[in-house]
Amino acid sequence: MVRGERLPLLLAPTTAGTGSEVTPISIVTTGASEKKGVVSPQLLPDWAILDAELTVELPAAVTAATGIDAMVHAIEAYTSKHKKNVVSDCLAREALSLLGGNIRKACITPQDRDARSDMLLGSMLAGMAFANAPVAAVHALAYPLGGHFHVPHGLSNALVLPHVLEFNMPEAEAAYGELAPIVFPELVGRSRAERAQGLVDGLKALGPELGMQTRLSEVGVSHNNLPMLAEDAMKQTRLLVNNPREMTYEAALKIYEAAL
Repeated sequence: MVRGERLPLLLAPTTAGTGSEVTPISIVTTGASEKKGVVSPQLLPDWAILDAELTVELPAAVTAATGIDAMVHAIEAYTSKHKKNVVSDCLAREALSLLGGNIRKACITPQDRDARSDMLLGSMLAGMAFANAPVAAVHALAYPLGGHFHVPHGLSNALVLPHVLEFNMPEAEAAYGELAPIVFPELVGRSRAERAQGLVDGLKALGPELGMQTRLSEVGVSHNNLPMLAEDAMKQTRLLVNNPREMTYEAALKIYEAAL
């Protein structure tokens, strides 16, 4: 809990990813490896400035990972079990349109300021979306990867994202079907099931297209580590309650196995 008042606060993000410039959430590592969230209105700034010039020197790998992180924020806000609402849905859809339409350009042509600006705006809108409708199992399973193996947060999300989406499909197919054509316009006109699966497949292909690692084994995770990761993921109750499908230890373990 944050106590007391604070000085005036102005935030200017240097990556298009977390959206933390407009959220009341901060993540800290406690002890040796566990990540926990601090949630307080005092963390909301008085002003947020989005300046594309602060992001044009980002390496493609960082641009890709943080961009995927922002897309996850929008997707998880759109399917959040308890607080999903009309406003968060509108923010999430617009965020995904901006992010999905510009992440490739931002990675391939890093000096494209229009693309960089749209990525920053998309990241901010996604931050506003999940500040209203919190994120869920993708983040819960990603946090232990960062805590134990120091995998960058955006990459951690990308590594587990398609597998969590597959797990959620029985409860989230309709929502995924609504989001899919926003990110992948070629899915327009397909059936709901085809659109939903197209979202999963498209996001699974996006990582390697952007040059990202795609398997847990590539970041130092072995099969022996998976029970520990699953145990730590289940501690993220603040996030797991928002998942559209109930997450269990056994399910988390299978997701890590699929991602290995």
